[in-house]
Amino acid sequence: MDATAPILIFDSGVGGLTVLAEVRKLLPQAPLIYAADFAGLPYGEKSEAEVAARVSGLLGRMSERYRPRLVTIACNTASTIALGMVRDVLEVPIVGTVPAIKPAASLTSSGVIGLLGTSATIRQKYVDDLEAEFASDKVLLRHACPELVSAAEQKLRGETPDPAVFRAAADGLRIQANGDAIDTVVLACTHFPLVEEELRAEFGTDVTFVHGAYGIARRVAHLTQGNDFRRERPDFAVVTGALEDAADLAPAFARYGFEEVAAF
Repeated sequence: MDATAPILIFDSGVGGLTVLAEVRKLLPQAPLIYAADFAGLPYGEKSEAEVAARVSGLLGRMSERYRPRLVTIACNTASTIALGMVRDVLEVPIVGTVPAIKPAASLTSSGVIGLLGTSATIRQKYVDDLEAEFASDKVLLRHACPELVSAAEQKLRGETPDPAVFRAAADGLRIQANGDAIDTVVLACTHFPLVEEELRAEFGTDVTFVHGAYGIARRVAHLTQGNDFRRERPDFAVVTGALEDAADLAPAFARYGFEEVAAF
């Protein structure tokens, strides 16, 4: 294995930066490339066929160009839809992102768990299977709130999202049967931890938020255990679509250690 081969972290937007931050903590010496598919955003409102074709095609081309040692799909929607297809196409290890239902089930005291995700994520059989395996004796309430994706992107751009978006996300779970007993909420989109502070203001301090970033990073570290790492250049980010559309995100990328943002 070439010691300079990077770890590629892929998301539809900036949500995967929450995963990247955890990977950096465990593997500070590993060269990283962050890829954001701004031209395809938002995935959560697309059909399964569209997401699967786009993600597998993009990751195929990115793997040819950057020769990563491992690819992380830091997007719940892309992972629940396209993970199997991508693993069939690429000949490198693939780490996906799945809703953190298992840890949520071990944390809840009331037995009622809320799950916030995109429309595409919450309807996937993958989520049904996770619920059946790890939370069959719990109550799992789901609510689609794609508006939180835009809110997270706004926040990283230095803008102030509409507080009504966070209120609607909380209300969408609480109005359901047993919703008043929720004590644990799964943030089933990598964008959502970016607005955890705003969500906490609506849900209250008695609710625990759970997401998968740390678990993903642990999996990446396990799969690369014993690898040699060497940086020949600073880590960089690539984006699809017009590069100027990402210009106002340059300060956010810089905060995550990316001084260079290039078009893919």
